[in-house]
Amino acid sequence: MNRYKDHFSVSTFNPEDADTFKDDPLFLRSVARTVAVLMAFQHTHQPLSLTQVAAEANIDRSAAQRIIHSLLKLNMLSRDPDDRGYLPGMRVLDMTYDLLRLNPMLQRANPVLLELRRRVRERVDLSLFDDLRVIYALRMPSKHEIFTATLVGNTVPTYCTAGGIAILAYLPDEQIADIVSRSDLTPFTQHTIGDLTAVMQYVEAARQRGHSLIARQLLNHEVAIGAAITNNQGQPIGAIHVAGNLEEWGEEEFSKNFGGLIQSAANAISRQA
Repeated sequence: MNRYKDHFSVSTFNPEDADTFKDDPLFLRSVARTVAVLMAFQHTHQPLSLTQVAAEANIDRSAAQRIIHSLLKLNMLSRDPDDRGYLPGMRVLDMTYDLLRLNPMLQRANPVLLELRRRVRERVDLSLFDDLRVIYALRMPSKHEIFTATLVGNTVPTYCTAGGIAILAYLPDEQIADIVSRSDLTPFTQHTIGDLTAVMQYVEAARQRGHSLIARQLLNHEVAIGAAITNNQGQPIGAIHVAGNLEEWGEEEFSKNFGGLIQSAANAISRQA
């Protein structure tokens, strides 16, 4: 296992990862297969057939059929209304709600983000650090957002996003290099960071500035800043980011106007994390 990780990112999980825990007498491979089935929907844009679930979960069709049947009975999966395949069930939302309401850091962060959103009047998000990606946990969109910019649970790469760069700025350079080496560097725009050298330039700038500043990385019209949230040991566990439109803001203007506010917000949450 990579020495910087003590768990598997769900974005890369499959049952073969269970081999890492083969010497753990308490580890259940059947649970690993069930998790793989639930995670099969992560990158799809439509219902999945039994065969597709088995392929995405990297398990045989017979095992997938039994797991899907059990999850349907438990309302963790459902049939598509048009009978085109399977979808996550409503009980998955129960689990999401439980995570959001029980996580102490997110409980403390919510009023801080509400006040930040009131002051900046731009999109404000909080994401959680998960190795190669960051996961949006709290989202407060502006009035011009696209649908995906409002969804909790959406993920973006760590190496080329405002929150991700802010997080990387708190990690040793060797660990940053490891994360970049394992990342999918397929560009989102013609401006997307493409190699470790470019990533480190953004990281060093964030270390000097106190927050990250990026533009045109995921969307050509977007500028964003990020500030890391750290735990009691000073390790990054997430980030706050504020995003705006380049038709309304210059990059340095955006940073100057909101950088201090986002750093203060992140520090307020970090002191209690």
